[in-house]
Amino acid sequence: MAKRIFLTAALLLGLAGAGSAEKHEVRIDRDRMSVTVETEDGPVEIRRIQDPDHEITGDFAKTSRACPPFCIQPMSPAEGVTTIGELELLDMLSDPEALVVDSRTVDWYQGGSIPGAISLPYTQVGDRLNELGCEPDFDGWDCAEAKRVALFCNGLWCGQSPTAIRAMIAAGYPAERIVYYRGGMQSWRVLGLTVTGESG
Repeated sequence: MAKRIFLTAALLLGLAGAGSAEKHEVRIDRDRMSVTVETEDGPVEIRRIQDPDHEITGDFAKTSRACPPFCIQPMSPAEGVTTIGELELLDMLSDPEALVVDSRTVDWYQGGSIPGAISLPYTQVGDRLNELGCEPDFDGWDCAEAKRVALFCNGLWCGQSPTAIRAMIAAGYPAERIVYYRGGMQSWRVLGLTVTGESG
């Protein structure tokens, strides 16, 4: 009896697998196959790589980096800052009132970034808050009209966006208008999401 149940279950699993292999879609979530975002080069469709055998390689496949400087980052880089995941970041990319900031150095940005993100390196953020809705004043910055922003860098081990976030807050940027995409480019690539300058 047990052998018959096992064979029936195996047959059902085999049939289910065979039927779904041809219809396999790698969706963003249950409701979305893709998200289109506006970039300075025009609209870009963000989707996941459809090849189930695709693997990441190079720097983003590494599991270990010397710490310091590449230490695991805390869940929140500063009090009042919210940490988000990919779905929330996609919502921000679709929101014309929000900005997504790649806070890595320019060479990393040029090597591939999240479509719709602007480049604002962590080494320059304190001098360029006007690009995020702040106004210069005699005391530094007036950030009463600061935009809602999401910052990211290379991943859980990268300190560039946490450093930028702390510099922004120190300059007067309201922490409650900052969100942190902690997964960064490594998590984005692990999920097979579209990267600027790449196809597939």
